[in-house]
Amino acid sequence: MEKIPLEIIALSHSVSHSHNYAVIMGEIDGKRRLPIVIGGFEAQAIAVAMEGMMPTRPLTHDLFKNALDNYGIEVKEVVINNLLDGVFHARLVCDFNGEITEIDSRSSDAIAMAVRYGCPVYTYEFILEAAGVELEDEEEGSDDDSKPKRRRQRAKKVAMPFSDQSNSELSELLAKVIKGEDYEKAALIRDELNKRKGTQEDS
Repeated sequence: MEKIPLEIIALSHSVSHSHNYAVIMGEIDGKRRLPIVIGGFEAQAIAVAMEGMMPTRPLTHDLFKNALDNYGIEVKEVVINNLLDGVFHARLVCDFNGEITEIDSRSSDAIAMAVRYGCPVYTYEFILEAAGVELEDEEEGSDDDSKPKRRRQRAKKVAMPFSDQSNSELSELLAKVIKGEDYEKAALIRDELNKRKGTQEDS
């Protein structure tokens, strides 16, 4: 069965589940999107790895990766391989001394591990047919055009609360919130600093 490569398009609050989040996986060579509802802890684990943050203490997924690394096990790819009763199932494809083994996983945990290993995420056609959606607002432009646009919109939304603080003040605040493990606020500050850096480079 042919595997279809996916990438993370967005991570946001779930519209249908107020206390949860949704990670939107996008078909790399297509326009279909696969929304997967995940918990707050898993969303934090994915966001921390995507932003390249270093928690003062390892999160559960960091601990699992450290344990795998310690024993010479590498996650080569993640496959979202089934959809049963509305629940996505996944597996970690691991390499241990040249021997390929597979580990069952929740899709949210699998994605969190994929971000940490920088490995590809795949799914199958029957899953995209059953649960995939094609967003109307993305039909007007290519994926390459839409992703920077989403990034700019996010930066614009979070710029105002920090606009009256200097770069050094924001850097100090970033260190404090990471130490306090407030990763959502840390992501906002990181976006503001990155936006300012980009503006300075363009000027």
